[in-house]
Amino acid sequence: MTEDKKSIDKGLLVVYTGNGKGKTTASLGMVVRAVGYNWNISVIQFVKGSWKYGELKGIKRLEPNVELHLVGEGFVGIIDDKKEFSEHQKAAKEGVEFAIEKIKSQKYELIILDELNIAADLELISKEDVLSVLDACSEKQHLVITGRNAPEYLIERADLVTEMKEIKHPYQQGILAQKGIDW
Repeated sequence: MTEDKKSIDKGLLVVYTGNGKGKTTASLGMVVRAVGYNWNISVIQFVKGSWKYGELKGIKRLEPNVELHLVGEGFVGIIDDKKEFSEHQKAAKEGVEFAIEKIKSQKYELIILDELNIAADLELISKEDVLSVLDACSEKQHLVITGRNAPEYLIERADLVTEMKEIKHPYQQGILAQKGIDW
């Protein structure tokens, strides 16, 4: 280690954003790594609430270190969404309160807020809601936030930001989402 670099035991704010696939997958990779160190992890998924997908079963295999909470009412305004926008807003706001409660419990070394960026982008939650989540973290907790369209104020506060860029996608060749790969 060089003289100007030093090891600091500090919780990091990590943001995975962009139009490409892999944001949730990257965060779940961190989950696997953290379980290797016997960390406690809380994964809170905004927006995805109504679908059944592989990570629901996979994370169960990582219990008791990992817990997964679905706080959304499903995808907003797309696919088969028939809910009022206000229902989605209410679920997202309650999700923010739930996330703050989990963070403040100090039980978790790693908290993942999957698709929080989408909740903010769709205006299901406010800038103040997002900032209140950030402010709830202790100096030692790691927080990962995923989703397209990360707001600039979040990018500025983050320690690490990775943008997933779509270059090629199977859907462009008529290939639908694949079990175990996409869901």
